Amino acid sequence: MDLKRLEYFLQVAESRSLSRAGERLGISQPSLSRQIGLLEQELGQHLLVRNGRGVEPTEAGLRLMEHARALLALAARAKEDLQTFQRAPTGKVVVGLPPRIARVLTSSLVQRFGERFPDASISVAEGLSTSMREWLLAGRVELALLYDPPASPQLAFESLFREDLVLVTATSGRLRLPARVKVDDLERYPLILPSQPNAIRSLVEKVCRSRGVHPNVVAEVDAVETITELAAQGYACAILPRSAVRGPQMESSLAIGTLVSPGIKNDLVLATPRSRPMTQLALGCAELIRTLDIGKLFKPTRSARGGATHGAQ
Repeated sequence: MDLKRLEYFLQVAESRSLSRAGERLGISQPSLSRQIGLLEQELGQHLLVRNGRGVEPTEAGLRLMEHARALLALAARAKEDLQTFQRAPTGKVVVGLPPRIARVLTSSLVQRFGERFPDASISVAEGLSTSMREWLLAGRVELALLYDPPASPQLAFESLFREDLVLVTATSGRLRLPARVKVDDLERYPLILPSQPNAIRSLVEKVCRSRGVHPNVVAEVDAVETITELAAQGYACAILPRSAVRGPQMESSLAIGTLVSPGIKNDLVLATPRSRPMTQLALGCAELIRTLDIGKLFKPTRSARGGATHGAQ
C-alpha cells in the first residue's frame, strides 16, 4: 500500500473536498482524483462518495482513515528516528590501530569521538598491520589504519599520511651517517629490520630489489622500541619512519639520515571492508579519522640530526 496515496486520501477525507486537499498538497484535482481511484482499485472498495458539497468517506473510507492516521504517524516516527540516529548514532565501533599509531592517535580519537557521538562507544584494538588486515576481513574490527597493505578486492584503502623512512644509528657509535643516504649505499650498513611479514620490511625489500641492492640484515627484531634501542646502543643501523625517532631524547642519541635516490615513504591508509555494509557509526568514525591532522601528531619536535660522512661510507 502506497503511503503517499494514503496521505492523499486522508487529506481529501478530512477536508471533504478534492479541490481544498489539492491546494494543500500542491497537486491538481485530476491527479489527486486519479490517485484516490488507484487506491480504491487496490483495496477493492469505494472510499469516497460525491455529494453537492464535495465528498464524504464511505464506511470503508472511515475505517481506512483510522488505519491511514496510524500508518502515517508510524512512518513519520520511523523517519524521525532514523534522522536522529544519523545525527547521533548509538552502539559500539571497533577501530584497529598499529601500536605506534595508537600511542599518538588514541587520545585525540577517543576525545573527539566522545564529543561527536555522546551516545556511542569506541574500542581500539592494537596490532601489526598484517594482523589487523585479517581482523578486518574477519569482521573483528570495522575499520583500521594499516601501513602499506597489499591490494585486496575485499578492502578499500584511502591514503591518509605518507612519511619518510630514515636510517638511524647511535650518535656516539662507530658509524657516521650523512644527512641523506642513497638507497644504493644501504649494502654498506649493518641493518636491524623486522622479520616478515612486516610492512616496513616489505617496503624496503621492494625498493632495494628494484635497484639490485641486497640489504645487509644482521638482526631481525619485530618491536620498533627494541629496534630503536639497539640502534641507539650502536649495535647496528635501523630503518624506521621518521616519527618513530622524534623527540629530544631520541634525536640526541640517534644520528638520522633520510633515505634518497629514491626516497622511501610508507603509506598509512584507512582500510574499510567492501564485502559488508558499514554501520552509520563506523561511517561517522571513519569521517572523524579523516579530519584528524595525523601529520601534525607525528611532526618531530625539532629537525633530525645527521652526522658527518665517515666510517661506513
